[in-house]
Amino acid sequence: MSKFEKYLAVWVALCMGLGLLLSKFIPGIGEAINSWQVRGISIPIGICLFLMMYPALLNFQVAELKKIKNAPKPILLTLLSNWIVAPIVAAVLANIFLKGQEQLVVAIILLGSSPCTAMVLVWGKLADGNQEQNVVNTSLNTLTIMVLYVPIVSLLTGIQDIPIDRWALVMSALVFIGLPLIIGIFSKRWIVQSKGETWFHKTYRPMVGKVAIGALLMTLVILFSLNGQVLLNNFDLLGLVSIPLLLGFLIVVTYNLIVTKIAGLAYREAVITVLIGSSSHFEIAIAAAVSMYGVGSLAALGTTMGLFWEVPIMLGLVELAKFLHRRNFWKTPKPAMAD
Repeated sequence: MSKFEKYLAVWVALCMGLGLLLSKFIPGIGEAINSWQVRGISIPIGICLFLMMYPALLNFQVAELKKIKNAPKPILLTLLSNWIVAPIVAAVLANIFLKGQEQLVVAIILLGSSPCTAMVLVWGKLADGNQEQNVVNTSLNTLTIMVLYVPIVSLLTGIQDIPIDRWALVMSALVFIGLPLIIGIFSKRWIVQSKGETWFHKTYRPMVGKVAIGALLMTLVILFSLNGQVLLNNFDLLGLVSIPLLLGFLIVVTYNLIVTKIAGLAYREAVITVLIGSSSHFEIAIAAAVSMYGVGSLAALGTTMGLFWEVPIMLGLVELAKFLHRRNFWKTPKPAMAD
């Protein structure tokens, strides 16, 4: 992780502030940006979201999925957390703290129902976790999110009688997960064949990774400039949406720490399970919110708060895991026997 990435939470906050300042001192900027649309889809946001998604989906490796049978327990525990525990916790907390704020409720559900496929590779490396398991899990998440994301979000919003545009939700999954995935698979194959695998991993992926961060920060500037006046008049809403987000992190992280301890996992497998099981794919959450409610919506801004809190929390979780490892919280693997 570069120095710039380590301070990502700071840049996120600065870009949010810049967007608010632009909306206040250049009132027409939001309308100008929002006018660049094709059938209701914002061109600037669409480009930024694609550039955010594409590098993450380069991590997808079909061959890695064959390794699931070698160590199924941590993979199953992660799937349980990602698709049952985290979504239910998110929906319950959103209903408790955000009742009456339907767009913010949907924002929390979108975040809680989207398992991470990219940043956990960074967190896992920092924690010295089992990166082979990390790649397997993120590749599996890429597939499951295509199948389960729309039904889970539809179910949880339906239980709370919140109407959503399911077609827009389906299209966001297809356009912002399916399309970048297909382009990622073919572009990776072409680049590896023409430039070699070393160039792909050492040069191309780091380059597009930097583009993704730039696109992420630009998305925040656009989102907050579009809806700046609404936020300035209702600034308490950002604090309000942070309550279920932070409590949700606390509950899900605690659950994953306990369940990996009970399951008897060793540190390097346990820490990856905890990290993936506790993080979210904020890019697809933002994309879905924008598709369903528009660029200047509270739902879109609510999902950005997931990003704002996730970066410092996951960095803190890495340090907590290292501390627990030193205290022998998880099972210590037996040393290999000498020949």
